[in-house]
Amino acid sequence: MSEPDSPYHQTRFTYEPGREVLWKTLCNAYFNKLIKPSDHVLELGAGYCHFINNVRCAQRTAVDQFPSLGKYARPGVDVKVGSVADLDFLADQSVDFVFASNLFEHLTQQDLAVVLAQLRQKLRSSGTLNILQPNYRRCYREYFDDYTHVSVYSDVSLCDFLEANRYEVLECRAGFLPLSIKSKLPISPALIRLYLLSPWKPLAKQMLIRAQPAPP
Repeated sequence: MSEPDSPYHQTRFTYEPGREVLWKTLCNAYFNKLIKPSDHVLELGAGYCHFINNVRCAQRTAVDQFPSLGKYARPGVDVKVGSVADLDFLADQSVDFVFASNLFEHLTQQDLAVVLAQLRQKLRSSGTLNILQPNYRRCYREYFDDYTHVSVYSDVSLCDFLEANRYEVLECRAGFLPLSIKSKLPISPALIRLYLLSPWKPLAKQMLIRAQPAPP
């Protein structure tokens, strides 16, 4: 793409090959079990497309303001470079599974409320919103090391915010994954699978919340 990448992607959020190993394993070992082959999956804040490239479904859509989004998306992924708060390009009740990783802490609460309102229209009746992001209660020391974080959420406050915006929380895991791939341990598919299966999750500072629009 001719437009230069943001300073954020050139410094704080640079491309790291290890993320591809991580997300391919997470999709194969966990997320693909939640997705039907006939589903339309929408990823908000898709970044380097590690998640959306590795999900198995009928239709895949990636949204991000990242100018180089299309460079990283694999063939078959529909790309929309733009704000996650503008989903008018999607048909109503056309999405089955929405995924947002490390995104909502970068939005104001007002913008997140707009996103949630739009997703209520775009999701099918059985569709779900799946959120993976830092849990402030577990990573308050590192939370604002990322200078683009503007909102603070814990597993409690984010669930409350979802319910206040007419969502039903289906599942909340306060500690699901470590905060970063930076570790002395190798990024190994076998170790990632063991971590997902283990009831003991050291350094699990990211939470996983699954929700769906509440009935009218």
